[in-house]
Amino acid sequence: MATHLKLFILILSFSLFPRILWADEETVKKAVQPHFENQKIDSVKKTPFSGLYEVVVGDELFYTDDKANFFFFGHVINTKTRVSMTNERIQEIKAARRVPFDSLPLQHAITAVKGEGKRKVAIYTDPNCPYCKQLEKELINVTNVTVYNLLYPVLNGSMELSKKIWCSENQIKAWEDFMLKGTAPAEKDCETPLETLVKSGRENKVSGTPTLIFTDGSVVGGMIPAAAIEEKLENASKNK
Repeated sequence: MATHLKLFILILSFSLFPRILWADEETVKKAVQPHFENQKIDSVKKTPFSGLYEVVVGDELFYTDDKANFFFFGHVINTKTRVSMTNERIQEIKAARRVPFDSLPLQHAITAVKGEGKRKVAIYTDPNCPYCKQLEKELINVTNVTVYNLLYPVLNGSMELSKKIWCSENQIKAWEDFMLKGTAPAEKDCETPLETLVKSGRENKVSGTPTLIFTDGSVVGGMIPAAAIEEKLENASKNK
């Protein structure tokens, strides 16, 4: 369905239910939950629009009615300011999100120490993710940092490739050779923690790669340049 049509339906829905009585948010949450059997409903809250509730599941934000008969995906636009109220809420949710750094399975990371390695960042990363490869190039310009690469093989073919990298005699060399040069490691078999890492990523609501987690618990999803990484590392050191 085209975005404009989704928006039209969303706006239309507001006008159809001008006097609807609000249901209890917990009741709405229970109505939504069966549609997400294996996922936690993070929050359900009333919107300023009659009869619609905002639902947050992981990084996904959408709207529903009081009985969860309909789900509305799309942006709510303030017609006076032309600002997406949905986007503002997404940014608020992301900014408030925290993952305790010490709770991460760092013992299963492929760890690269640059300089003294005093600053730290953990990255859920997939070897077949093009943005992860771009991030690896940016990290060349970041010094005095310890990078914990948490393999998160969720793309097609990534599990087998991740096994080869993990089972290499020199893991960090195998990782950097593939990410920076495209040189795949030799076939080798061993026990890996990949299932544990994937489970950890899901528990921490990692919906895409790369996802960076800093020592103050702040989370950044997606590739960011070296300058932004430096800024986040410095802020994390101050806020820890």
